[in-house]
Formats: sequence, structure tokens, C-alpha cells
Amino acid sequence: MWSRQRGRFKPLCCGVEELRCRRREREAALRKARREQQLVSKRLLRDEALEEAEEGCVAMIFGEAEIQQFLQLAQRGTEEKEREGALVSLRRGLQRPETQQTFIRLEGSIRTLVGLLTSNQALLQLEAARCLHELSHSEQSAVVEACLPATSYLLTYLSGHSSDFISPHLTVLEALGYALSQLLQAKEAPEKIIPSVLGSTLPQHMLQLLQPGPKLNLGVAVEFAWCLHYIICSQVNNALLITQGALSTLGLLLLDLAGAVQRTEDAGLELLACPVLRCLSNLLTEAAAESVGGQLQLRDERVVAALFILLQFLLQKQPSLLPEGLWLLNNLTANSPSFCTSLLSLDLIEPLLHLLSVSNVVSVLVLTVLCNVAEKGPAYCQRLWPGPLLSSLLDTLAFSDTEVVGQSLELLQLLFLYQPGAAQAFLQQSGLQALQRHEEVAQLQDRVHALQQTALHG
Repeated sequence: MWSRQRGRFKPLCCGVEELRCRRREREAALRKARREQQLVSKRLLRDEALEEAEEGCVAMIFGEAEIQQFLQLAQRGTEEKEREGALVSLRRGLQRPETQQTFIRLEGSIRTLVGLLTSNQALLQLEAARCLHELSHSEQSAVVEACLPATSYLLTYLSGHSSDFISPHLTVLEALGYALSQLLQAKEAPEKIIPSVLGSTLPQHMLQLLQPGPKLNLGVAVEFAWCLHYIICSQVNNALLITQGALSTLGLLLLDLAGAVQRTEDAGLELLACPVLRCLSNLLTEAAAESVGGQLQLRDERVVAALFILLQFLLQKQPSLLPEGLWLLNNLTANSPSFCTSLLSLDLIEPLLHLLSVSNVVSVLVLTVLCNVAEKGPAYCQRLWPGPLLSSLLDTLAFSDTEVVGQSLELLQLLFLYQPGAAQAFLQQSGLQALQRHEEVAQLQDRVHALQQTALHG
């Protein structure tokens, strides 16, 4: 990030370009690690009311004979209640790893569950989906691999609905979306599953499910937003999703979510906000995103304002999700002067600075966004400079986290280069003393020395 040669900082054009390149390289490495981490986030979707009703029912371990009996009853029982009851018992048993292992050893067991999804009885569909759901959540790789052949059937089922994509039972659709989201995380998914998904009509159906409006169902939208997220993380063909309107749909949903969190205190909106923010953030790193007019095909100020409403919501509701929103803000501002302008014109620098106290991870992302703004040139630094920025940066120099301090040093260097008087103000407020505590830190000492030289000699 900084030249290891001690002395004056490099000429302006080279210095700023070097800062930008090094920061982008670091972000690319962080993003790759983050994407790999995001690909493993098994979530268990269970109906709370159902769990309460079943409280006290201990999940049994079933053998082959019992499992076969349940499957036969589910297929050929004389009464619907009897068929449904067999699947309920099987589902409970599939919560135990031992029953899961026995189930996958039985020939045709997965195929039987998938076949029950095509029945015209919603309750049978629902219980069959819940059985697949339990299997897809398994921590045992053998169980997850046994579910893989079900993917093509799931695609056929999910893609075979009307243009409105309305299931006989929304809970069935929610459970199937969940099961598919788990399969999309399998290590074989980029080669064996995701190409089939992208080659089907399912992505268009997913985007329809995420269209804001009265038909949007929160539970269903959450599950298919996660499906979309895992597909995007795989990077198999994100350009296709972009051409199908993923950026536009997700951008509109972002605006809708911002409006919803202002209108209601209903729990659950953060569950949708998380995958939507991740999808948008990761799609914006694709080269194909640059070819989409106006990136999100929405006015910059609307997107930035909506994002800050969600950041404030997450700060109160789920602070651990703040990095998701800040990654998106970073990706919006990295190469877009217009998004940086929106950040300034909406007076959002001070609210951004207030997030510095949340955590080190949040602080690094906040400072990175501010660097994105500062590197755009003198006019941007001039608008950044008034207000609490300098005092906030002096506070971050008191942090012990080297990532936070390093990002603060980078922002100060940009300000010194572009904003007349910034270095003088820094010296007047004991900035050199603040730097001294980091002079012996191996990862920081070269950058500290470079900043000292720039502050003293320009």
C-alpha cells in the first residue's frame, strides 16, 4: 500500500493510484475469503407453532423396516390423514443422524419423497418438503450427497408453475426453497447443480418472487434470496443473472425494504435484508455490472438513502449484519463518483462516522468507504473535511487494531494530498503524538513514517 523507501511520498498521480490498487488487491482477497465463508451457512427453518405443538415428542431412531412402512403408507395409504401421519413420523425421525443414514441407504427413498411433491394434496406436499428439508440440513456429507439427485426434480417442480409462481401451499414453496439453498452450498454444486439451475427458468422465477409488491411473501422471499446468493457466490455465470435483471430487481427490493422498516416493527425483515445486501454487493463486483446502465438502473440518491435507512435499522435490530450493508456501500462507491456525490449531498458522512464505535470490522469498512470518496479528488476531500472527520480519525489512531489504524493512515494521506490545510490542522491537534504509538508496529511503521513526512513537509 505504501512505498517501503523512506522519504517523501511519491508524486500525486502515482501515489493515489498505488493506494487505490493496493486497497483493491486487499479487498479482493478479503472478498474471496468472505465469499467462501458465506458459502457455508447452514440454516434450519422450522415452524415455531409446529414445534410447540410437538413439544415433548422425542425424535425416534427408525430402522429400515419402519422407514419403508412410512414410505409405503405415504404413497398408498387409504386415508389422507394416514398418509400425512406417516410423513410426519418420518420427518421427526429424520431429525436424528442415525435415521438419516438409514434412510439414504434405502433404494428409491429420495425419489419417493420427490414423487410426493407432485401430489395434488397440499398437506402431503408440505410434509414431503419438510422431510427433504431435514435431510438437506444434515451435517453429514453423505446425506447431503444423497440429496443431490433430487435437485433436477426440484428444478422441474419449482420451474413448472405458472408465471405468477404460486404454489398450492406457500409453506411448501418456502421449505423447498430452503432445501435447494442447502444443496446449492454443496462442494459439487458449481459443477453439478448450479449450471442446471441457470439453464432452467428458475432464476427468472426467483427474481419474480423477489419483486416488491402485495404478492411478496417474506418467508418464501428469504429462502429464494439465499438460493440466489449461493448461486452468485459460485461465480458460475453471474453475467447471465445481471442480463436477466437481477440488479434492477434487487435494487427495487432494497428500496422496498427501507420503506418497510420505517412502517413496521414486525420481526423478520432483517432475515431478508441480509441475503439481498449480499447478492447486490457480490453482483456489483462483476465486470458485467459495469455494462448495466446506471449500475442499479435507479437514481443514486435513492439507493444510498435506502441503504442508510437499513444501516440504522440493523444498528438497532441486528448489529452483526452492519458489515453486509457497508460492503455494499463500499462496492457502490469504489468506482462511482456519482454514488460518492450522493453520500456527500445527503449529509451522510457524520452518520457514517457514528458507526466507528461499533466494532473493528465495521470501522475498517467505514474508513474504506471514506477512502473511496477521498480518492475521487480535491473537490470530494474539500466536502469531506468540515465537521467531525479529523477528531474521529484521531480517535481511531488510538485503536490497537492494525487494520483500523492502517485504514485511518490511508485516509489521512489522501486528505493531506488533496485538501489544503488538513496536514496543518492535524499537527495542531497533536497528530504527530497520536502517530508515535504506532512507530514500532511492524505492519504500520512504514506508513506512519510516510504520513509524518507528508504532514511535516507536504
